[in-house]
Amino acid sequence: MPFENRITQLFKIEYPIIQAGMVWVSGWELASAVSNAGGLGIIGAGGMYPNDLQSHIQKIKAATSKPYAVNLPLLYSDVQAHIDIIIQEKVPIVFTSAGNPKTWTVILKAAGCIVVHVVSSTSFAIKAELAGCDAIVAEGFEAGGHNGRDETSTMVLIPMVHKAVKIPVMAAGGIATGAQMLAAFALGAEGVQVGSRFVCSNEASAHSNFKNAIIDAKEGDTQLGLKSLAPVRLLKNEFAQSILKMEREGASQEQLSMELGKGRAKKGMLEGDMQNGELEIGQVSAMIHATIPAAAIVAEIWKDFTMGIEHLKSLPVSRSF
Repeated sequence: MPFENRITQLFKIEYPIIQAGMVWVSGWELASAVSNAGGLGIIGAGGMYPNDLQSHIQKIKAATSKPYAVNLPLLYSDVQAHIDIIIQEKVPIVFTSAGNPKTWTVILKAAGCIVVHVVSSTSFAIKAELAGCDAIVAEGFEAGGHNGRDETSTMVLIPMVHKAVKIPVMAAGGIATGAQMLAAFALGAEGVQVGSRFVCSNEASAHSNFKNAIIDAKEGDTQLGLKSLAPVRLLKNEFAQSILKMEREGASQEQLSMELGKGRAKKGMLEGDMQNGELEIGQVSAMIHATIPAAAIVAEIWKDFTMGIEHLKSLPVSRSF
């Protein structure tokens, strides 16, 4: 059945399922596969040099006629060069994160881009709306990668953000199934951004060692740390134990940054060093049991979502007590 809401209308997509832009994982192959399947695929610009980003954009334009997006962390020093490439290549949709969207939203919208900002709190959601963003991704602390310091869960964050802003809200953090998507919609979301589930897709550029580690992960195998620097959720390994121990023992931000700055994320997620690499992944990794095509993930989530709606319709609306 056709589905339409503010998110599908805004992005011109079939399903309100958005694949997160993830460093070292979501290049043009994954993003184009998700877009071709009816969702919104996102190229993760984090970790890319401007010329690399341009190459990925040109390749996705050749691989799909469907809408796609680029995720741009605003904390990078060469963000202006990335913005210039995005405008030059006429990227239709930009998801910004990890920074203040105020300056760049105006520039991107003037160039004709739809702009979405990722937030971890109600106050940041309000600021994003005031900055002119077209929609918001509200990300709970269950999510992989960088997170908010307040550790607000998705279940709590979504209804608060939904109440605080008028623009559409997408939920992120701990979402890998249609049932979880349905729960997010019940809380006020109009779309979901899914990250960890797409890491274990055939088209993701993550190393097979990383994908296998996610499949083997159990409940409690991730940990949120580095709140003194930039909160990040990691799959537990030797590196995670080492740097979290440094933090507990009072290491300075400079010491932590130096340890993180040794190409750790690339070493782990792209090159497959499971002990010395930084492995960013969400709590929902414990629910992921296989690597399958991205299109199958989109279809599976949507099928479960629609079946969940039918199940809820079958529930009794009144009971005798």
